[in-house]
Amino acid sequence: MSTLAAPVAPWWKHRWPWFLMAGPAIIMAATGYATYLAVQTPDAVVVGDYYKQGKAINQDLRRDHVAAQMGLTVNLGYDAADGMLTGKINRHDSGPLMLSLSHATQPDKDIKLIVVPEADGSFHARLPMLERSRWVVLVEGEKREWRLAGAWIWPKQREIALLPD
Repeated sequence: MSTLAAPVAPWWKHRWPWFLMAGPAIIMAATGYATYLAVQTPDAVVVGDYYKQGKAINQDLRRDHVAAQMGLTVNLGYDAADGMLTGKINRHDSGPLMLSLSHATQPDKDIKLIVVPEADGSFHARLPMLERSRWVVLVEGEKREWRLAGAWIWPKQREIALLPD
């Protein structure tokens, strides 16, 4: 008795070799894409002149010390219903204030204002709706001789007090 053997198809006509090769092929494609991104995207973390940047940080620290010597404090609050940022500085002769609200992740949403405190030190400014985010708040004197800074997680914190370090 003789048995008839079915003809065997070549390997490329079976699905299992292709299935087993798909994993390494996907990894090779992902590696190529990651290499492309690494070559094309500039490194934003590396600073060209780190010494100059270090000197700038020391100047900022001096401004913090000046604010501490002056005994400055600033309280800020935001009323979402009215779209109004209100604040109060404990110094009446401070002149115009430069107020910056920096978004934690999206620099295009940063807000810069110049506010003039009233006689009692209070000030206000109309703002669009603040996003739910962590904001870095910076208040400086008109001549940038002092500064107060802090982090504000809005709306979790309805108000923030900026104190000198």
